[in-house]
Amino acid sequence: MKRKWERDLGLQGRMIFTMFLLAAVYLFFLAFLSYYGTSQVFMILFVGFFMAIQYFYSDKLVLWSTGAHIVSESEAPQLHGMITRLCAIADLPKPQVAIVRSQVPNAFATGRNQKNAVVAVTTGILDKLSPAELEAVLAHELTHVKNRDMAVMTIASFISTLAFYLMRYVLYFGDMGGDRRKEGGGIVLIWLVSVAVWIVSFILIRALSRYREYAADRGAAIITGQPSDLASALMKISGVMSRVPSEDLRSVEGMNAFFIIPAISGSSIMDIFSTHPSVEKRIAKLEKMQQEMTA
Repeated sequence: MKRKWERDLGLQGRMIFTMFLLAAVYLFFLAFLSYYGTSQVFMILFVGFFMAIQYFYSDKLVLWSTGAHIVSESEAPQLHGMITRLCAIADLPKPQVAIVRSQVPNAFATGRNQKNAVVAVTTGILDKLSPAELEAVLAHELTHVKNRDMAVMTIASFISTLAFYLMRYVLYFGDMGGDRRKEGGGIVLIWLVSVAVWIVSFILIRALSRYREYAADRGAAIITGQPSDLASALMKISGVMSRVPSEDLRSVEGMNAFFIIPAISGSSIMDIFSTHPSVEKRIAKLEKMQQEMTA
């Protein structure tokens, strides 16, 4: 039985809840910095600058950091054809298409909204997957665009980025214009609170990231009508990943949150710190969907 696209209320609720919690943490953080004498002018300029950069240029920064290049329809006709067809099924405006020259078999979507989205694939994934498997992966990435979870992740990660930079540089640059650095170890306290804020936002963002991957898997299964194609692609990508040189994996490891499967080298990491659910859990859910759709 073919499923119809339905709004993922679970994802919507989690995005709203995560943003609410992060906003509360963010307001506390700003109030704390203000109390300890941080210049309000500095805060406005610092926060405004990074928020604008992260929101309006996040897609360009991601493309630049991964070495992705926008390709025209004449340069990649088959890839464009697949995305055009999937967008018609998903009722989405067609995003820009990019290719990353990398042996790591992966794909990602970025952009602040549906009209400013980019879907990128690596040369590794183009070489390794069948057309049906590649379509399933592209449908997964397009579901991220349709669910608008990329924009939420971009905004949500801002507070984490702010706390990270303060955590990293506050001990070097003093109290950034404040007048309380000599009172009771204010600088050290600001650093400790920055660490705490970064950890809280880190965990919240990763919890949301794991759920949105499940949501994108469900969306891909509905768009293609074949959950087994995505399950096959995940198995193939996971198997190939173990044979990719560790140097190549490390070169893209910072982009794990964007990829369909994280490029992790070395030992496994705890679920709470992972941006993605395990491949085994994702495949199990897809197999269950396949059974339901063929019943």
